[in-house]
Amino acid sequence: MAGKPKVLITGASGLIGGLVIRDLSDRYEFSGLSRRVVPGIAHTQAEITDPVAIRKAAAGMDMLLHLAAETQDYDDWDKVMTNTIGGTLNMFRAAQEAGVKRVVFMSTGSTMCGYELYEGSPYGALAANELTGLPPGEKMLSYLDPPRPDSFYGVGKLFGENTGRLFSDRYGMSVICIRLGAVLASDKPELIRHYPGYLAQADAVQMVDKCLSAPDAIRFDIFDAISENKRRWRDTSHAKDVIGWRPTGSADNYDITLLEA
Repeated sequence: MAGKPKVLITGASGLIGGLVIRDLSDRYEFSGLSRRVVPGIAHTQAEITDPVAIRKAAAGMDMLLHLAAETQDYDDWDKVMTNTIGGTLNMFRAAQEAGVKRVVFMSTGSTMCGYELYEGSPYGALAANELTGLPPGEKMLSYLDPPRPDSFYGVGKLFGENTGRLFSDRYGMSVICIRLGAVLASDKPELIRHYPGYLAQADAVQMVDKCLSAPDAIRFDIFDAISENKRRWRDTSHAKDVIGWRPTGSADNYDITLLEA
């Protein structure tokens, strides 16, 4: 491939999009599609629900980083259906029609956080600061364990993962899903429950880079992205083994006693 790979970022005006554009523009030629204009890159101002705009923006792209979703009202089913599910389907169809070779789909830890909700859950106890680590005999959960979403948002992201699997199988597209941890604008935990799933901004950007630059042989995969937190209960070894992700951040660098539940 001559020159830098061309990557369309949906939801480019959000936190993750801004970090990626800031830190990885030396490696990729980014363009964006989002509700708000992003200066400094080629940009389409449109809703993810606009299939015509997405098709035009995807034309000529090598890869697509799909960040756009309903992030304000996690349990508003109508908005999740329209923005997260409908928008994701628009994106995959546009990518396939444009011949995009890889989609990196930003999924979420919410696809698994339902494991915190059942009575007596050790994962819930970690999130509530009742434990500082998993008890003996309890295992970290991985992408191989059955999903257990905690919200309509999580259900919408599982739709995206499964749609990505279908497009990979049917059209030969490489699809990599990132189950993102808690990335905060402050770059530190803001609530006690952030401690198990905290993801440092630098670790998030590194994960995106590793997925965009992963070998072409990866047709479909799911990687959990969480920093090196003592209370972490999702296993990140798969990403470390397959794409060489090396997180360096940790929630344990911040005093949990200063935060509220």
